[in-house]
Amino acid sequence: MQGGTPTSAPYASGVRAALPHAKIAVDKWHLVALANTMVTEVRQRVTRKRYRRRGTTAEKVWVNRQLLLPGYEHLSLKQRARLTATFASQDPTGEIGAAWGVKERLRLLLGESDWGYLPLARAHRIRHRLYEFYRDAARADMPETTRFATTIETWWPAIHAGLTMNVTNARAEGFNRNIKNTKRVACGFRNLDTYQRRILSTIALTRARRDAA
Repeated sequence: MQGGTPTSAPYASGVRAALPHAKIAVDKWHLVALANTMVTEVRQRVTRKRYRRRGTTAEKVWVNRQLLLPGYEHLSLKQRARLTATFASQDPTGEIGAAWGVKERLRLLLGESDWGYLPLARAHRIRHRLYEFYRDAARADMPETTRFATTIETWWPAIHAGLTMNVTNARAEGFNRNIKNTKRVACGFRNLDTYQRRILSTIALTRARRDAA
């Protein structure tokens, strides 16, 4: 059984009650989203503490805030330089950089599910990546990173199942996003049949564009 969010205890309880023999696996997407939220919370806290207000275009850390969220390997050379400069000039306590580093450690851990190692080799690499994640979270020593690490520890059996079984509910998440976007653009449908046809046509068109790409 897969799906839910890493903080959805009622979801897990419901699955265990209805499907006692099912194995719960947490999807990587939810974990990365949770990590990005943690980084954003640290950035906002540091900014408020330093400037006594929210971030504005006057600060590079706010202008370049989106660079904190993608994986480092997905950034261009110019973007990496901007990120490094932002840490150097806008992160005097090093807290934002530490939170970003914890997020990247998690991404390295989750990336182990994408490699075709033998079971024993994969188990060793997962343990090593998990140790590095907890180590950096402990070194960061912030409420946000500690809480995040505690969440990972609590849900580790389900996270480990997701890594070793290499399952994902990305398709379902994509469908849910299309449904929400369709509803938002239409500002509500009065006729349920029209709503359903619009959703199905939107999904069909989206899949056609992706397959063509």
